[in-house]
Amino acid sequence: MIGAGSELRLLGPVEVHHPRTGSRVVPPGAKQRALLATLAVEAGHTVSVERLTDELWGARPPRSAANAVQAHVARLRRLLGPPDGPAVRETIVTEPTGYLLRLGEASTDAEHFRRLSAEGRAAAACDPDRGAALLDRALSLWRGPALADCRGGPICAAEADRLEEQRLLALEAFYEARLRSARPDGITGELERLAEEHPLRERFSDLLMVALHRADRRSEALAVYERVRRRLATELGVDPGPSLRGRRAALLRHGPPPSPVREQGSGGYEEYRAYAKDTEDTAYDGPALGAAEMARIGRRLEELSYELRELTRRFEALRAGHHAAAPLAPSPRR
Repeated sequence: MIGAGSELRLLGPVEVHHPRTGSRVVPPGAKQRALLATLAVEAGHTVSVERLTDELWGARPPRSAANAVQAHVARLRRLLGPPDGPAVRETIVTEPTGYLLRLGEASTDAEHFRRLSAEGRAAAACDPDRGAALLDRALSLWRGPALADCRGGPICAAEADRLEEQRLLALEAFYEARLRSARPDGITGELERLAEEHPLRERFSDLLMVALHRADRRSEALAVYERVRRRLATELGVDPGPSLRGRRAALLRHGPPPSPVREQGSGGYEEYRAYAKDTEDTAYDGPALGAAEMARIGRRLEELSYELRELTRRFEALRAGHHAAAPLAPSPRR
């Protein structure tokens, strides 16, 4: 049953987890898992029978799709608890046009991840150690690919893509905070793996170049840039972005990184600030003037692009008739 304190897990195989008892409920059938995942992604909003049919069967729906969806909802209710119990009736609500999932006092690990990620980003601005710790907690919630066994339909596939993008942004923020923290050591190998897994995502390579330079491995840092340059030219026909080009220019212009900090006080952060100023601000003089600002704007544009996609998805759902009578809530001030 999805009750108070329960957690609906989407960051991996779909399941319902009960932290108090340690037990979990896993829908045995692929259709029940997809149904639960779809209702959870759209929690608080009615999902029409037509959209559920498309999510569960795609282009080959059964002859009586409405009855088939109703049968799967009934099975899911039995799995979550007594079908006549008020908790289950209030959790999966039958609406005139479809079904709605109310979480009530339950939660999802996806929302927990988003909240911790936001807190970590905010904290990292003034306290990199605390920010890194919060981002690490957020990332530890992942048990595998998001909605790992429910990506067949458009709703879950789109949500899985959004969550994966948020995970990568959280990873970038985590390693940036680690580099700015008092104890940034031990992350070079992890950044090498991430840069290899995501060769077209330049931020990981940028952070790796910083880590290598700080470890007095300047030639390897330059090799990272060359590897990315060749990959981008071959696969996309473009050059690296301004941030990565500026990093290379700084490495070519300047010698070894500052001396390693002592493991006390906040020297790690102060060293990073001095290094960042040396390799980002002064590196962009001459033809590359303004590249640092361009890189910052680029990262902000990525965040705004995600927010725009989310608002568009909500607007389309409202326009299609979901809660059509309810006005749009004003956007919170950031």
